[in-house]
Amino acid sequence: MKVLKKRILVISQYFYPEQFRINDICLELEKRGYEVTVITGIPNYPQGKFYKDYGFLRQRKENYHGIEIKRIPIVPRRQNYFMLSLNYLSFIISGFFWHLFTNIETDYVFCFGTSPITQALPGIWYSKKKKIPCYLYLQDLWPQSVEYVTGIKNNKILSIIGKLSDYVYKNCSNIFVPSKGFINALLDRGVSRDKITYWPQYAEDLFKPLDKKNITGISQDFFNIIFTGNIGIAQGLEILPRAASLIKKKDDQAKIKFNIVGDGRAKPELIKAVCDLKVEEMFNFFDYRPVEEIPELLAASDVAFLSLKDDPIFRITIPAKLQTYLACGKPIVAAISGEAATIITESNAGLCSPPGDEETLANNILKLYKMDEKELAKFSENARRYYENNFEKSKLFDILEEYFNK
Repeated sequence: MKVLKKRILVISQYFYPEQFRINDICLELEKRGYEVTVITGIPNYPQGKFYKDYGFLRQRKENYHGIEIKRIPIVPRRQNYFMLSLNYLSFIISGFFWHLFTNIETDYVFCFGTSPITQALPGIWYSKKKKIPCYLYLQDLWPQSVEYVTGIKNNKILSIIGKLSDYVYKNCSNIFVPSKGFINALLDRGVSRDKITYWPQYAEDLFKPLDKKNITGISQDFFNIIFTGNIGIAQGLEILPRAASLIKKKDDQAKIKFNIVGDGRAKPELIKAVCDLKVEEMFNFFDYRPVEEIPELLAASDVAFLSLKDDPIFRITIPAKLQTYLACGKPIVAAISGEAATIITESNAGLCSPPGDEETLANNILKLYKMDEKELAKFSENARRYYENNFEKSKLFDILEEYFNK
């Protein structure tokens, strides 16, 4: 019989059926004996509209593999910055009233700090009310990333957001960060070093090397390069059609296909760029796929693509899909800088070029295309080995439990 340990209340604007790493974190904590309750919004990411069978009056309570989910009302994010701002604000307002009237009892609060950082506020308010520890797992560094996420450029608004961010950092018992670069950024904002812990992201257990299978839409007659995940502004995927155009000029016989899996605000612009540059035959676009299908899609591909725009905040950001690609043993071709580029170089798991440099990216893709299977297999082995040595899941959770068992 499983003996329950302490109770953990998770605050996250995004949760199952939305695909975020917090889903697996909660599953692992439940597996380790914790009683987990999640306060979250109504699922609408990334399409911007409520998922089927969910709404203000539908599925506000749910049990997910033993995890109790309670959904507070939010405005769907739609596909524009105004609605996105309302989406963020609605979670704060609903969370404020929730913390006043909830009868939930717990031992710890754990906030999943994706954008916006303000989604941690209900957890902080609740922890202050109950006088219990509040932990923050910081995914996006605020206020530095706010312009990219919201498009806000007004200095007065940015100043307010900066003060809100500092309030969150000050009132958390400990801040877990997925990137070493985040540490200095928090120190610069006056956060004490002894309340910051490096806790890198990992890949869920289903992400591992698999044998290649035939997947509908991915032809093995081509050298397949895959991207999976959110197609947003930050990802900088507009570099791909430019690189594809250069590849056509450099080697018009190259049989290379870019398979783009996912949805997001920047997808229409990306499709338009592909058409404008007349490289449609080099691209396949797939709609959103459940996380369970991603490992086989990766296995059907030869190389995985990773990119972020060139910005100081992204130089200290490690996209979660990097660990996913490494865990699956995929050779990586990337247009990225900073800490993520360092990992790709250190692991010798692929080739990296600076963000925005389509010339070098095109050359790197052609290098990989012309490599023999043994060379690509070496990249694969290096990727998986580096993952096991640096991002192994059970070791990371042992570290997390040290805080929960104090």
